[in-house]
Amino acid sequence: MNMVEIRDVYKEYGKPPTALLVLKGINLTVPTGSVTVLLGPSGSGKSTLLRCVNELEIITGGEIWVNGELLGYRKDDLGNLHRLSDKQIAQQRSHIGMVFQRFNLFPHLTAIENITLAPSLVNGTAKTLAQTEAKALLAQVGLSDRATYYPAQLSGGQQQRIAIARALAMQPKLMLFDEPTSALDPELVGEVLQVMQNLAQQGMTMMVVTHEIGFAKRVADQVVFMDGGVVVEQGPPSIIDNPQHPRFQAFLSHL
Repeated sequence: MNMVEIRDVYKEYGKPPTALLVLKGINLTVPTGSVTVLLGPSGSGKSTLLRCVNELEIITGGEIWVNGELLGYRKDDLGNLHRLSDKQIAQQRSHIGMVFQRFNLFPHLTAIENITLAPSLVNGTAKTLAQTEAKALLAQVGLSDRATYYPAQLSGGQQQRIAIARALAMQPKLMLFDEPTSALDPELVGEVLQVMQNLAQQGMTMMVVTHEIGFAKRVADQVVFMDGGVVVEQGPPSIIDNPQHPRFQAFLSHL
């Protein structure tokens, strides 16, 4: 079964005649337990696509299915689409973890408090159970000794690992990463990529927007190159060493 099915998806900002078409009929499948890495220049639509999968953006056309469920809409017997309520959409989103470029941790909460907040508030998880699970997640990202630290006391790499643990606390079926290392100093990138690689080895389904070509070669099951709102080339990681499309060749030559 595919975890994600993106069918002829369009995303437009604004209204004609000045509308900006950012996604132009994207078709993409992400098999359960696989890692898809999205490559492409700035403005190619990669991050917008992720935000559509997480329902942070409403698509203009097409359909997105996650774990066999149509996102954002229900279909009636005639095939007409009806927008779900905000509560229903929030419930769908709770099964999709997302890690952003910026860590977005709550500065007034400790690391463990950041991790336990959503399970407690959204899922009603008992405090003791939430803390037990959070401690296990801290160990998973290698930060057991930082549970009581505040974000300002942590390095960028540590904050991003806490952000990953926070997303995992909701027990997502799918993890989305939007350039998770772009805001980090070079020496801190490896520690975050290692956590992501460990997740992949554990079978977490992941979609990753990144410029880390080495990570794509090591971890990806599928590499997708986007440009101008369309998928230009896709295939196994080996396409990085043998790109066929001139635009993909030009992109890789600048990295």
